[in-house]
This record gives sequence, structure tokens and C-alpha cells, in this order.
Amino acid sequence: MNAIATPQDSTLRTLISKVPEVTAFFWIIKVLATTVGETAADNLNTNLNLGLTGTSLIMAALLIAVLIVQFRLKKYVPGVYWLAIVLISVVGTLITDNLTDNFGVSLWTSSAIFAAALAVTFAAWYRREGTLSIHSIFTARREAFYWLAVLFTFALGTATGDLVAEKLQLGYLNSVLMFGGIIVLAALAHVYLKLGSILTFWTVYILTRPLGASIGDFLSQTKGDGGLGLGTTATSLIFLAAILAVVSYLAVTRRDQVALIGVDANAA
Repeated sequence: MNAIATPQDSTLRTLISKVPEVTAFFWIIKVLATTVGETAADNLNTNLNLGLTGTSLIMAALLIAVLIVQFRLKKYVPGVYWLAIVLISVVGTLITDNLTDNFGVSLWTSSAIFAAALAVTFAAWYRREGTLSIHSIFTARREAFYWLAVLFTFALGTATGDLVAEKLQLGYLNSVLMFGGIIVLAALAHVYLKLGSILTFWTVYILTRPLGASIGDFLSQTKGDGGLGLGTTATSLIFLAAILAVVSYLAVTRRDQVALIGVDANAA
């Protein structure tokens, strides 16, 4: 697709989005990544004996390194972007776990804290940029708002997922069904009730985190705890392999690439 800007129109410039197009592939990888975030954090913390603090420091350092690469890129690169998503999923889980296990913060409180932090991020993003659309992520400032919002959605999703499944004793499978049902309702509201696309996107984005966490716990936890007993190692490897397969497919086919767009240079 040709860019809108022309050599004769100096007020426009061609920019490329730093995030993928929202397709079925986007949501598939997102759920896979959120599941890995739950199981990998538990696996590194417990099975590899790194401890919660050690795991948090290592994963935070890896996330920062990958985000530096992501910010330096001029366009969306599937491997880098989705690696950042997987790592931020793990880090978001660890933030909530640290608050709960190391500082004794209840899941009710941490859920409220992350909900407020996400709301403040959205408010600041919209006030500064005038939009919360991920289709406009082509400046460093907008990308910074985007990744901060993503981090808070993962932390919030972890807290609410654990709250519903464990503290409220709904169970892992029932939590999967509940969060999945709410996502379906949000999609139907978008189609039939004309719920705004941006509001629908972020609602579903937030809900896929507790959905993925519940899936991860259901598969990995013991049968006595309401799971299938696959373990965190096996579950993490299965989902990481699935992510690698889909991302490799997208890197080759470019099915989720956003087309070039022409924008007002002053507005950007």
C-alpha cells in the first residue's frame, strides 16, 4: 500500500506503527503470553530456586534490555515486540507476587492500586496525546505510555485473577469460564451495542490477563488444588513453543503488519 504523503505535500510524513495490527493472531499470542507469564514466574521462583526477589531482578533486567531494543526500532518487529510482551507478563506477575508475599499487601488492595495506576496512565496518555488508540503508536512518548499501560494491565490482571480463583474460591476452571464469558460479552457489545473500539480493546486486553493466568494455573496446578497437574515447567514450555511458532509465522507472512500511514507532522 502506498503512503498517503506525497513529495509535494511537506506537511505530511509517513510513519509506521510500532505495534502489530489487532487480528486473531494478536489475541492468540496475547493469551499464550499471559499464560506463560503466570507459569514461568512460578517455575523460576520455585523450581529453579531463584527466589522471588532474585527472579524479579533478573526478569526486570531482561525486560529493560528488550524494551531498549524495542524503542530503538523504527517499526514493529514481531520477535522483539512479543518477547517484550512475554517478559512484561512475567514481570507484571512478579510485581503482584512481591506485594502479596514480601509486603503482605492483600489482593483486594493490590487490585485497587493497579486499577488506579492504570486509570492515571490512561488519563495522562489521553490528555497529552488526545487518543488511546494503539494504531497511533509511532512516537517514543506514545510508546512509553503504551508499555506503561501494558505493565499495569498485567499486574492488575494477575491480582484480580488470583483474587477470583483463590481468595474468592471460584476455582481455576470456573475462572477461565468467567473471564472468557466476559470477553465474549465485551465483543458482542462492540458489535451489537456499538461499544467504542478503543474501550473494547482495552477492556478485552485487561481481561485476557486473568484469563491467561487462570488457564496457566488450571493446567499447571495439582489435581488436588483443582488443576490438571501438568506442572509449571511443562506448561511454560508448551506455551512458549506455541508462541514461537505463531510469531515465526507472522514474521514470515507479515499478516499482522500495519500499513504505512500519512500523518500531520505537527500533530505527531
